[in-house]
Amino acid sequence: MTKKEFKKLFDEHFAQIRSYVFYRSGDTELATDIAQEVFLTIWEKQLQIDLKRVKGLLYKIANNIFVSHCRKEKRSFDFFDHFEYNGESRSPEEEMVFSQLKENYRLALAKMPEKQRTVFLMSRVEALSYREIAEITGVSIKAIEKRMKLALAYLRTSLNTNE
Repeated sequence: MTKKEFKKLFDEHFAQIRSYVFYRSGDTELATDIAQEVFLTIWEKQLQIDLKRVKGLLYKIANNIFVSHCRKEKRSFDFFDHFEYNGESRSPEEEMVFSQLKENYRLALAKMPEKQRTVFLMSRVEALSYREIAEITGVSIKAIEKRMKLALAYLRTSLNTNE
């Protein structure tokens, strides 16, 4: 693989790989480190890459590195530390309601099973289709549909009990 090909691969996929790891870990620094490690692995091994299957390979390597990391150290999920509201100005009462909702949502996501949370965030934040998520995670579209259904039900229940 030439430097030019590698740079193109990196530029096209780095942000997606980093986001995927972030959705699983909730840690931006870890996500960046693992995404860099994915591309370092590709470069060091000088893998011959089938461009039709490159995305799946990158996600598979990222998943393997992440799982190895998790075995060494447990991480908490803190999605909302990195979320900012970009709307119009709010009244103090609206700010308080939003802060409470944000905290309830953060807690619900933190407690949500990882597979459901990953599918939920890939769908809602990255706007990936179920087919794309299935390809990335290596499971069937039906499994993705079920995980999303369970994630939405979990959020609905969690947010309603926190009111």
